[in-house]
Amino acid sequence: MIPGIGNRRNFGDLSEQEILALAISSEEDDARIYRSYAERLRAEFPATANIFDGMAKEEDEHRRRLIELHDQRFGKVIPLIRREHVSGFHTRRPVWLIENLGLERIREEAAQMERDAERFYRAAAARTSNTDTRKLLGDLAAAEAGHEKAAQEMEQSLIDDDAIDHENKAAHRQFVLTWVQPGLAGLMDGSVSTLAPIFATAFATQNTETTFLVGLAASIGAGISMGFTEAASDDGQISGRGSPTKRGIAAGVMTTLGGLGHAMPYLIPDFWTATITAIIVVFIELWAIVWIQNKYMDTPFLRATFQVVLGGALVFAAGALIGGG
Repeated sequence: MIPGIGNRRNFGDLSEQEILALAISSEEDDARIYRSYAERLRAEFPATANIFDGMAKEEDEHRRRLIELHDQRFGKVIPLIRREHVSGFHTRRPVWLIENLGLERIREEAAQMERDAERFYRAAAARTSNTDTRKLLGDLAAAEAGHEKAAQEMEQSLIDDDAIDHENKAAHRQFVLTWVQPGLAGLMDGSVSTLAPIFATAFATQNTETTFLVGLAASIGAGISMGFTEAASDDGQISGRGSPTKRGIAAGVMTTLGGLGHAMPYLIPDFWTATITAIIVVFIELWAIVWIQNKYMDTPFLRATFQVVLGGALVFAAGALIGGG
């Protein structure tokens, strides 16, 4: 069993009552988040705070309608089921972190929340057979889509200097979620985790053929593991991260390539020539990870450099010391 996955329910396994319960708890959480945003912005951006107040009230109304329907169909007792109980369900940033968010980022967070909610309601409506439930979920999906439009209009009205093409942003966001994030995770895992076994074997045996075979096995094994883990962790139906097959391929292929990068030099017969070449390849791999993190994940360059280079150096040192000892 993959850690952290086996104790969560798949969305497709939820009953109609559990879907309603999940919707109720989600609406309550979102209303609280919008009110927190409003309080954070009220002093400096009162108009925007008023918009979030209105969105919170609408979430309250959605919750009331859902509870009313649940009472009619299943009674007063609502099962306890929350986002974190469902595999692949969209998550929310902890409320206390909004102190570190600027106005533009808060608007983006709000728009993403509405997209997530709309996607959830459409998927939930497709899973229900009761006419009243299906109608309410469809109505709520349309309402959440209206919220997203309002959030976009708010963004356009408050950012005069930016000509934002929403479709391009959505396409870029989906590309990052489906390909870049899992690919980056795979590249980091493949590049860093295989350093120790490859260089430990190299310094222990000083045999390039053996080192290459160990590197090949470690890279392919890690790629298969990462690919299946990524695909199994989230079906993308609720989170919007896209096809699990695509994400699994991205993670698996990049993990394998990350390990093969510094295993391939050991096809060179001379040990020290192969080792020096492998070290140069490792340096290139680590800087490629830093560049991707900075460009696509908005990680500050110096922080990414420190994390990746230091981590890679420590793993390399561990492998060299173990093999040399």
